[in-house]
Amino acid sequence: MELCPTCGMLLKYELPNLHLPTRFFYTTCPYVSQIEQKVKIKRRQRLVKKEIDPIIIHDDMKNAPKTHQDCGHNKAAYIQFQTRSADEPMTINFTCEKYGKCWRED
Repeated sequence: MELCPTCGMLLKYELPNLHLPTRFFYTTCPYVSQIEQKVKIKRRQRLVKKEIDPIIIHDDMKNAPKTHQDCGHNKAAYIQFQTRSADEPMTINFTCEKYGKCWRED
């Protein structure tokens, strides 16, 4: 992005023609900036990889007071998903902590 030093307007980019090289120009101002073929890197910035925090931690899902229908165990881990529209309730997936069986409630 180049700005005109005389009027301060944003210069337009012109593709090279048969008789004109690639350049930046502005229609109402006589200023023209030729584009060099060399690219200069003025500043390098090292990218730092960020640590990603988990959205759902396994400890957050534990100990729901829910009884499994088949085994009768009364503790289950659960997770909620919004699978339908926002005005309808969330879908809850339960996992029995004793046997690992899964079931869901809509």
